[in-house]
Amino acid sequence: MDMKTIYVNALDKMMAEDHHVVMLDADLGRSIGPRSLYAKYPKQCFEAGIAEQDMASIAAGMASYGFKPWIETFTPFATRRICDQVTISIAYAKRNVKIVGSDPGITAELNGGTHMSFEDFGVLRSVPDVVLFEAADEVELAKALPVINDYEGCVYLRLFRKELPKIYDDSYQFDLFKASTLREGRDVTIFASGIMVADALEAAKQLSAQGVDAEVVNIHTIKPIDTASVVASARKTGAVLTVENHNVIGGLRSAVLEALAEEKIPVCAVGVQDRFGEVGKMPYLRETLGLTVENIVAGAGKALSLK
Repeated sequence: MDMKTIYVNALDKMMAEDHHVVMLDADLGRSIGPRSLYAKYPKQCFEAGIAEQDMASIAAGMASYGFKPWIETFTPFATRRICDQVTISIAYAKRNVKIVGSDPGITAELNGGTHMSFEDFGVLRSVPDVVLFEAADEVELAKALPVINDYEGCVYLRLFRKELPKIYDDSYQFDLFKASTLREGRDVTIFASGIMVADALEAAKQLSAQGVDAEVVNIHTIKPIDTASVVASARKTGAVLTVENHNVIGGLRSAVLEALAEEKIPVCAVGVQDRFGEVGKMPYLRETLGLTVENIVAGAGKALSLK
């Protein structure tokens, strides 16, 4: 099942169970999915139009009256465009607002460089009291959404709309603030997030064929990062590679480096090397921006060489 269907189904269930749960979108309800909920919940769905700052401010106001708003738009408009509203009206005011940024990083594809946000986590990671989350597959997203809805505070959720390789089964016990170790290893740790988690697992298989035992950890929550798990895994293997569909500045790499600041452990990175995106399909963008399985294998080798 694609990720946006998981998201819409979860919203449907949450709205049915609690009339305080409301959804606001910025003229993208059909693209992201929840437009179908307007007829079913006419008093809980609101169209803000192409006015994202207003949408965020309206959500903050609704939250002050006890509503539980979910706001959604494309990633750059959900972060850099509304950063002031998130900072002051939502985070500083301690409002319970959930923010969904669709099509993160290279998944913006043909929308091109203007919509290809590699800085969204970096923008909001510096704002106090904002939780940053990205699911690795449909099971994790389905498990996470009700937990995020119940969390009192601001959460930013990166949402890839299409289908991802399935990583978890239904027995998965999700913890919003606990990293998930997918593969135990002793030689190098690969910390990955979002769409790159499946690629990290594939890279670990290829590394195993080369005699390298890689540990793969899904860091679904970038902030607050699970420092204890990051440090424990890094100490065990002695070498680290971060893998993200984001600028290597400000996102997963930065969070891991901060967690390991007092450790003498080499950290290498696979991610976007501080540049803007461009128009293209994902296979082309992966090659152009260095986000392939081969890049991960090479990055792990580099980290190992620095031990």
